[in-house]
Amino acid sequence: MEIPENKNVVMARMIAQKVALEGGRAFYVGGIVRDHILGLDNKDVDIEIHGITPEKLAEILETFGEVTKTGLSFGVFGLKKYEIDIAMPRKETAVGRGHRDFEIDVDPFIGYEKAALRRDFTMNAMMEDVLTGEILDYFGGREDMKKHLIRHVNDATYREDALRVLRAAQFAARFQFEIADETRYVSQTMNLAELAPERIHDELNKALMKAEKPSVFFDEMRKMGQLSQWFPEIEALIGVPQNPAHHPEGDVWSHMLMVLDAAAELRNDAKYPEGFMMSALTHDLGKAVSTIVEENKVSSIGHEITGVALARQFLSRISNENKLAHYVLNMVELHMRPNMMASDRAGRKATSKMFDQSVCPEDLLLLAKADYFGKGNAKDYSTTEAFLQERLSTYRELMSRPFVQGRDLIEAGIEPGPDFNEALAYSHKMRLAGVPKADALAQTLAYIRKMRQTPSGKI
Repeated sequence: MEIPENKNVVMARMIAQKVALEGGRAFYVGGIVRDHILGLDNKDVDIEIHGITPEKLAEILETFGEVTKTGLSFGVFGLKKYEIDIAMPRKETAVGRGHRDFEIDVDPFIGYEKAALRRDFTMNAMMEDVLTGEILDYFGGREDMKKHLIRHVNDATYREDALRVLRAAQFAARFQFEIADETRYVSQTMNLAELAPERIHDELNKALMKAEKPSVFFDEMRKMGQLSQWFPEIEALIGVPQNPAHHPEGDVWSHMLMVLDAAAELRNDAKYPEGFMMSALTHDLGKAVSTIVEENKVSSIGHEITGVALARQFLSRISNENKLAHYVLNMVELHMRPNMMASDRAGRKATSKMFDQSVCPEDLLLLAKADYFGKGNAKDYSTTEAFLQERLSTYRELMSRPFVQGRDLIEAGIEPGPDFNEALAYSHKMRLAGVPKADALAQTLAYIRKMRQTPSGKI
C-alpha cells in the first residue's frame, strides 16, 4: 500500500528520482511512515536524503523552485509552496540541557541504521524508500506497533532530549498505546526543567487536540513522575476529595480526567477548540485550595474563583497567548453556572446575564456538558441541555434587537464625558431585560441627565 498521494508526496518522488540519478537514496522518515502503517492520514511529509553531499542536494532542489534552508551545516531544506521537510542524516550531540542545546554534524554517508538510531521511538525510527516502498526497520518498530507499544530506540540518545518524555505521553494518548516499562523507567530519571515553554505547550496541545482520550497523557506523566515541573497545579488535584454523592468517581484528579475525555468528544463543536480543551483541563484547579472536609462533609465553595488565579499561573508558565488566557480564565470562573441555573430553573434575566458575561456562550455550554459527564453518576442530560439551549436562543434574540449606542446619546444632545460608559452600562442592563430601544434610550437619557445634575455625579 503506497502513501496517499498529494502534491508534497509527488514532489518527494520527483526529488527521489533525481537523487537516485546522483547515486543517493531518499526515504520517508518519522510520523509519515508510522501513520502509513497505522492507516492514518498524515500530511506532514518528511524525507531524508542519503548518499549525496548537501551541496549536491541543494543543486537538485533548485531545479524544482526556490529553496529554503536552515543552512548547509544543519542539512535541512525546504521548497517554497510545498509542505515538505528535506533533511540529511546527522549526528546530534547534547551540549546542554535545553531542547535546542545540540551540536549537529551532517553526515550523508553515516549509514541507514546509525541515522535511525537518533530517533526517539522504534515506531518513529522506520524508513520507507520513496521510490520502492521498502521499509527499513532496524529496531522492531512494526512489531512494537502490533503490540501497541511505545519503546525508545536507545538509552543514550533518548536521554539527550527531555522533550521525549512528553512525546511518549502524547503518543500514548493519541494512539492509545502503552509506554514500555524500560522507556517509562528511563523517562523517570530525566530532567524537564530546561525545556522551552513553547515546546511543552506544543506537546500538550497535541494530546488535547488529537487524542480521543487526552486523559492518558496525564496518566502517563503521573506514572513517569513528571507532572511536578510543568503541571504542578494539575498534580495538586491528586487525592483532593469530593462529595461522593455528587462525585462517586473519586478525587478531583479522577474527575478532571473524565471531563477531559468528555470534552474531547465535544471539541469539534467548539468555537475555540484549543481554549475549550484548556478550560476542561483547568476548570477545577481551585478545588486544590478551596476544598474543606468538616464532619465527613466535603465542600469546595468558591473554587471557581480561586481557580482563576491558579489557571492564570499555569497558563503563564507554558504560553503568552492573551487570547487563550482571556478565554480560559473566563470559562473557569463561569463553568458551574449553566448547570446550576438549569437545576434551579433560573429566570431569563439571570441566564441572559450569564451568557453576557461569557466570552463564548456556546463553548460555555459545551464545558458544562463535559463537566456533567465527568462524573461517575452522570445520566441523561437532555432536559438540562434543552433548557440551556432555549435560554441561549433567547439571549441571542435579545442581542439581535436594536439597542442604545453612544451615537444615540450624542444625537440626543449628550456630550461625551467620564460618565458616558456608566450610562451605556445602564442601557445595556435594559437591553438584557428586553426593554425596547426607544424606552431604553429615554430612560438612559433621564439617568445621565440626573447623574450630571447630582453634585457627586452619583445617583
